Amino acid sequence: MNFRFILNIFGRVLILLGAFMLTSIIWALVYKEEVIGELLLSSLLTLAAGTAMYFFTLRDLKKELGLKDSYFTVTFTWVIISIFGTLPYLLTGAIPNGYDAVFETVSGFTTTGSSILNDIEVLPKSILYWRSLTHWIGGMGIIVLVVAILPLLRIGGYNLFKNEASGISYEKLTPKTASTAKRLWGVYVTLTFVLMGLLWAGDMDFFDAMNHAFSTMATGGFSTRNASMAAYSSYAQYVVLLFMFLAGINFYLHYHFVKGRFKRVFSNLELRTYSGIVLVIALLIASVLYFKEDFGLEQALRDSFFQVVSIMTTTGFATTDYLKWPQEAWMLIFLLMFVGASVGSTGGGIKVIRHVVSFRNVMLHFRRMVHPNSVSLLKINGEVIDDEKVGSLVSFLVLYLLTFTAGSIIMVFLGEDVLTSVGAVAANMGGVGPGIGTVGPAATYAHMPDAGKVLLSFLMLIGRLELTTVLILFTSTFWER
Repeated sequence: MNFRFILNIFGRVLILLGAFMLTSIIWALVYKEEVIGELLLSSLLTLAAGTAMYFFTLRDLKKELGLKDSYFTVTFTWVIISIFGTLPYLLTGAIPNGYDAVFETVSGFTTTGSSILNDIEVLPKSILYWRSLTHWIGGMGIIVLVVAILPLLRIGGYNLFKNEASGISYEKLTPKTASTAKRLWGVYVTLTFVLMGLLWAGDMDFFDAMNHAFSTMATGGFSTRNASMAAYSSYAQYVVLLFMFLAGINFYLHYHFVKGRFKRVFSNLELRTYSGIVLVIALLIASVLYFKEDFGLEQALRDSFFQVVSIMTTTGFATTDYLKWPQEAWMLIFLLMFVGASVGSTGGGIKVIRHVVSFRNVMLHFRRMVHPNSVSLLKINGEVIDDEKVGSLVSFLVLYLLTFTAGSIIMVFLGEDVLTSVGAVAANMGGVGPGIGTVGPAATYAHMPDAGKVLLSFLMLIGRLELTTVLILFTSTFWER
């Protein structure tokens, strides 16, 4: 492996991370918190490590990586930022336990939103800011890291975007991948600031508006309040609901919308399916709440749409404890954890497009059984999906379900009940955050054993990196010369 170039990339990432970390000091100064020294030390240690890696590897640097090097680099970049990201928690004493600090940090960067914190509001504002910022870095990372950084590794960001959708290609916005990355990054930042302004115009102060904007656009779910979005007005909930939905849409489509290419946006099959699932499931749950639970019509619609969008986009914000709803309602919520958002969004999960292709492939199979001599092609948005791409998709789905099953069994052996085990594994693999059982929206993961936190942290990581990028490192084939 080209370890010199790999270390050089790690160095660049840590320098950037240290710079982000340094901004936490601003809020420590604003709120006169006595953690400035600890935050400064956290940043300096990260910057020092990054600078050392960068300059140590500059001499005779061979800027070329093989495919194996690329998988290794992508995976361990996320591991390294998760390790250094614990420093603000550990050095300030906000989260003194190492296992808890790693769990919270991985949850932040992977935009999962699971937490071990039982009382968020007692933390220093600067730590709350860092917690939300890890979301925003992670959400931006899925766009910038994939589309902008990976071309340096001789594996185009465009190609990885195709891999994220099991080979279903998406057009480039410009001939140059770097230019595409800048445009997508621009959309991400613009939406963040628009959301921040809208929340600030409501009942949130600037600090809360900023933190919730970071968490929403990253589809993360970290809040500055113990009650999450239930602590705010219906206006704030509707605004966050809208932007969670937008964050779950392919960012290519946002760009095309801004450019006035409305036909390309609204004819997109994944977007129409994504919208349809949200509409149907939310109306079903609203009907249950209205007729069986005596909810008012507006509250039934608001709570159902908010929770459906929150879970499907893997954001994880909550306006209510959905486990107190009738069983049929929260079971629908649980099933949404296996749907996910759109490819090319900041949302996690399996992704809607994979379900669309799988369903159409089944229908096509039935058609071929009845008409064996017919020539039938599987098309998505005008692109023919060949058998190789379908096979790749099926392999991903099988691997996802096997990993979910294995993770759930391990959690049971670690002492958790079955409901909690399947809920925790589904929620963390899918990047959702709150699950079912004892890890619902009104609970935390603080009671989990340390081994369980390590397992769930690993599941967050492989879920965010689309499983195969990480799991391939555990195969003998990867290490063959």
